[in-house]
Amino acid sequence: MATHKVTGEFNVKLNPIEGYAKGIDGVNLGRMSIDKTFTGELEATSTGEMLSAMTATQGSAGYVAIEQVVGTLAGKQGSFVLQHFGTMDKGQDRLILEVVPDSGNNELTGLSGKMAIRIEDGVHFYDFEYQL
Repeated sequence: MATHKVTGEFNVKLNPIEGYAKGIDGVNLGRMSIDKTFTGELEATSTGEMLSAMTATQGSAGYVAIEQVVGTLAGKQGSFVLQHFGTMDKGQDRLILEVVPDSGNNELTGLSGKMAIRIEDGVHFYDFEYQL
């Protein structure tokens, strides 16, 4: 199966949501809604939720998120789910975004792949490597 790569921009809005758990010992737990608009070969919108933990150490944190993406990918219409796993260790970040297996539908049925996020001069970019 061939691997394809598409790149484009996205806008994101994060809004706090009341969470269940409360952090202790200098840890701040948060919950946010995610709303994105993707442009480029991925013309789509997404909605989702994020859980985060900010530690008392500057630049150290973690987050997980799930977002459902709906639109077109290289002209094929459908939806899929992205799962996020991110950590920061004193400013050094590691971020994994993968398509949830079997989450693609319509013309995106069978989609798999991973996405990288870049921020340059305040603009958000995605690099999406996928198989279909």
